[in-house]
Amino acid sequence: MRMRRKKHLDERLAAVADWVYISDSEDRDFRSAVLQKDYLDLNHWFEKEQPLYLEIGCGKGRFAVEYAKKHPEHNLLAVEKSANVIVDAAETAAAEKLPNLRFLKCGAEYLERHLREKTVERIFLNFSCPFPKKSYASHRLTAPGFLQIYKRLLKDGGDIHQKTDNRQLFEFSIEQMSGFGMAFRGVSLDLHHSDFPENIMTEYESRFVALGQPIYRLEAYFPQQK
Repeated sequence: MRMRRKKHLDERLAAVADWVYISDSEDRDFRSAVLQKDYLDLNHWFEKEQPLYLEIGCGKGRFAVEYAKKHPEHNLLAVEKSANVIVDAAETAAAEKLPNLRFLKCGAEYLERHLREKTVERIFLNFSCPFPKKSYASHRLTAPGFLQIYKRLLKDGGDIHQKTDNRQLFEFSIEQMSGFGMAFRGVSLDLHHSDFPENIMTEYESRFVALGQPIYRLEAYFPQQK
């Protein structure tokens, strides 16, 4: 079921234009759209030139805002394809006046239209849609097509941090990442009963934890060639 468009959405987005960039590609075929480059001027957009982290599927921005507060030494670009959702996140960031947090409205398949290769230190995938039907497996954010995009965007030594409540998506991710030549660390089958030094919860995570559901976590990276 599609979310109803919020009232005054365009006006609200315009009011936070300094915090969110709206991808304006009219080409619905991402394969040709990404060839028409519209690179973000990250050094101009963020107050400081510092390592860039990327959250794909930021929702209403709880994780992004808290991460930006705790890590002023990083720039965080939070991505969300729904204007209805990203406007809330951007309004929160604007109210907090966070200099190291910005938002991009686009689908993950369009990221290479806006970001240059080898610019991202880390990618966060927090509670991505699991697309449980096998026929939609290619839409999962750890499917091979997306992993290829991430590999091009990540700097050497960069990594992917994933959290999910969905065991099937977690197993799918491990299988796909392994087949893509990635290695793992920081793997947990029950994050909230594990000894991790820092965990910033998302809106979904709080809900799942309250229901007693385990949270699955992993860090994936490409081993350095010697």
